[in-house]
Amino acid sequence: MSFPIAIIGAGGWGTALAITMARAEREVRLWVYEPYLVETIIATRENPIYLPSARVPESVRVSNSMRDVLSGAPIVIIAVPSHVYRSVLSEIRPLLNPEMSFVSAAKGIENGTLMRMSEVVVDVLKPAFLPKVAAISGPTFAPEVARGEPTALVVASPDERLRLFLQKELSAPRFRLYTNSDLIGVEVGAAVKNIIAIAAGVVDGLGLGSNTTAALITRGLAEIMRLVDACGGRRETLAGLAGLGDLVLTSYGSLSRNRRVGVALGQGKHIDEVISNMRMVAEGVKTAKSTVALARKLKVEMPIAEKMYSVLYEGLQPQDAISDLLERRLKEE
Repeated sequence: MSFPIAIIGAGGWGTALAITMARAEREVRLWVYEPYLVETIIATRENPIYLPSARVPESVRVSNSMRDVLSGAPIVIIAVPSHVYRSVLSEIRPLLNPEMSFVSAAKGIENGTLMRMSEVVVDVLKPAFLPKVAAISGPTFAPEVARGEPTALVVASPDERLRLFLQKELSAPRFRLYTNSDLIGVEVGAAVKNIIAIAAGVVDGLGLGSNTTAALITRGLAEIMRLVDACGGRRETLAGLAGLGDLVLTSYGSLSRNRRVGVALGQGKHIDEVISNMRMVAEGVKTAKSTVALARKLKVEMPIAEKMYSVLYEGLQPQDAISDLLERRLKEE
């Protein structure tokens, strides 16, 4: 056993990461928000709410105590949803120190501040110290990762020493980590692809075919590239795992929550009904607000994101959104 790894958040992704790190014989501590769920996981070694049918190894220490989970852990993986990211970090700030390396495992842009998740970490902690922050991202469905199916993703940070350290410590059997210095591109791509995946689901829900879906995903990628460029990231990052890889998986994969939201919308269901029937968060719903606000601030043209925002928050009918996109003025690709 080496040093402990703390994972904050026991949703599907946090639980899958805990299982994966334990498979690599790491000492893993998993913080679970719900006290009853702590007891359930300890008793059954399964997370029936967020990752049913995946065994959580005995070596994973499950707790509702942040102090117990964080004590002596040099790597802290933050796997809570983006909309509670700041509040959770603010709560645990007194337990954190400059020796820790922070890994964001959430995909989103904060509403209001328009910050990426790594920026939220810095913003919350910099009054006390300047944290070492990275992000992990890529085409990953939690159930498949938990089953040990071959998975490739990236760990991103402008700090070469940090990303190489995390690559070494977080890689596991059938869990391959590449490094990437473009933290901006990786985080923006990870967040915005969820909105495009909702749009891809809408296309399916409307009964349209593969031609439409392929065109939409391709043009969606172009939108993400423009935003990454405007934010100071690199367009070429979007050709990799955290860009095209994640976009394709989330837009086409049957396990994609964001895609399922879009399918339901395309079938005529209201967004409130769709969300009320989902236990886990579809990040693209909340990220649509912040992405459109960020695009408008930076004067970046993102018609697909704009139309999905209108469907989600302004009552635009999905069929009308698709028609509006097709009727835009003709232009060069």
